[in-house]
Amino acid sequence: MARVVIDPITRIEGHLKIEVEVDGKKVKNAWSSGTLFRGIELILQGRDPRDANLITQRACGVCTYVHSLASIRAVDSALGSQLADNGRIIRTLLHGSQYLHDHLVHFYHLHALDWVDIVSALKADPKKTEALAAKISPNAHGEGVNDFLEVQNRLKKFVASGQLGPFANGYWGHPAYKLPPEANLLAVAHYLAALRQQTRTAKLMAIFGGKNPHIQSMTTGGVTCAMDLTPDRIGEFKFLWKETMDFVDNVYIPDLLAVASYYKDWGRIGGTRNFLAYGDFPMGPKEPEDFLMPRGVIFNRNLAKIEPLDVALITEQIKHSWYEGSPEGLNPANGETKPAFTKFDTNAQYSWVKAPRYKNQPMEVGPLARVLIAYGKGVPAVKETVDMVLKKLAVPKAALFSTLGRTAARGIETKVIGDAMGTLLVQLVDNIKKGDLNICDPRPWEQMPANGMGAGLNDVPRGALGHWITVKDKKIASYQMVVPSTWNLGPRDAADKMGPVEEALVGTPVADPKRPVEILRTVHSFDPCLACAIHLIDTDNDELYKFEVV
Repeated sequence: MARVVIDPITRIEGHLKIEVEVDGKKVKNAWSSGTLFRGIELILQGRDPRDANLITQRACGVCTYVHSLASIRAVDSALGSQLADNGRIIRTLLHGSQYLHDHLVHFYHLHALDWVDIVSALKADPKKTEALAAKISPNAHGEGVNDFLEVQNRLKKFVASGQLGPFANGYWGHPAYKLPPEANLLAVAHYLAALRQQTRTAKLMAIFGGKNPHIQSMTTGGVTCAMDLTPDRIGEFKFLWKETMDFVDNVYIPDLLAVASYYKDWGRIGGTRNFLAYGDFPMGPKEPEDFLMPRGVIFNRNLAKIEPLDVALITEQIKHSWYEGSPEGLNPANGETKPAFTKFDTNAQYSWVKAPRYKNQPMEVGPLARVLIAYGKGVPAVKETVDMVLKKLAVPKAALFSTLGRTAARGIETKVIGDAMGTLLVQLVDNIKKGDLNICDPRPWEQMPANGMGAGLNDVPRGALGHWITVKDKKIASYQMVVPSTWNLGPRDAADKMGPVEEALVGTPVADPKRPVEILRTVHSFDPCLACAIHLIDTDNDELYKFEVV
């Protein structure tokens, strides 16, 4: 029996520690620990509710807009704001922009190195890579033999200098890597292309948001960017959106399918059983009826029975977390944040992350949950895309419940949500042509109610995000945030049931405990948002190994 401690996990946002027991080259037990206390909710108490969206988006350097949206939705809910139709459209376009940027960055720059052997690309024949590119992504730009030769030469310079730059300290040569050299070279080329593309995709949010990453244009009942509703600004947004979707269609999705075809065995690894989504992307004024990605709950992988969601049945349990209070926890509307650190003990308290539960059950949230619920409900665009992926990979539906399925789901919803942004742009232009220039609640702040309670729910790239607020005398009396990585990466609950990532890790094969790339594959598939060293203790001989992974 070996105990593997990865602390902190790299290629994520924040500080996450994963500890597993490996027996017979498989994970037998797992613990997920968030090791950083932030306390954003405490900072908000006593402040103007309009400040909340500006402060909460500072909780993260990646998931910025989505906290702003959840926060402003919570204030809208508490004060009964009247949401302007153009405000809805622009908010949703901004939300889609976050998805396009976030999912591209995750696939290429946070997750791909778990599947792509960078050093193997040095052995590739650029001519064969050109032929491979023509086969899997014939409409991609800059795919000639000279382009791949240039990438290979750049990589050789990294190696010759003794520094691999962004590719340093990986598990290169690990037996779990399966791509041939030519596919690895193609992936490296697209890694670099995605670096360039994401800088342009990031501009989408700045057009209607005022700046990126921390936007300035949210207000009660809509947005404030009236000066940006011009043909030039809308045209600029449309151009960048089309450019991004060209990359999604001709590079991202083909790469996803090509890489997945070598790792079909991961369609049986890393799965969970229960899924939850708040739903999001309102394509019309009625919520949640007009959500592109619907709301719902799945238990025991039963796609034939999508249950309605009752937010009142959510609890945040703290038996294994460093907080005071009842181990069974409270609903977030009545939640408390009372830190009480003791020590790290996997048999007692071992995380700053709470353990959210729905009907006392752990629930996976995120792309896979959203896609499964939309697929089960028969959403046409989702069903068509999922069926296409399953057919091309020649895998059964059961493969969706896995690390492979979770990674594929990100690409699937990137395509579906990106395409839907085109419909929203048409709606916006039509409204403007009709003379509708309203973008927010017309009432001044002084006419808003002084008291209220509300929840702002949205589904963000990493999963279900909820903000709960109580307003008294135009001040924030209480505030709670339950973020996606709390759902996915939380510890055991009051009944000692594992959290989703802990459950998903059990059964994961580990060929070499000193180089646990397989563990990283499943953890990264959840896209943790919680910061680079790995510490591994082999309990058979009490050796301590320390090394870094980028």
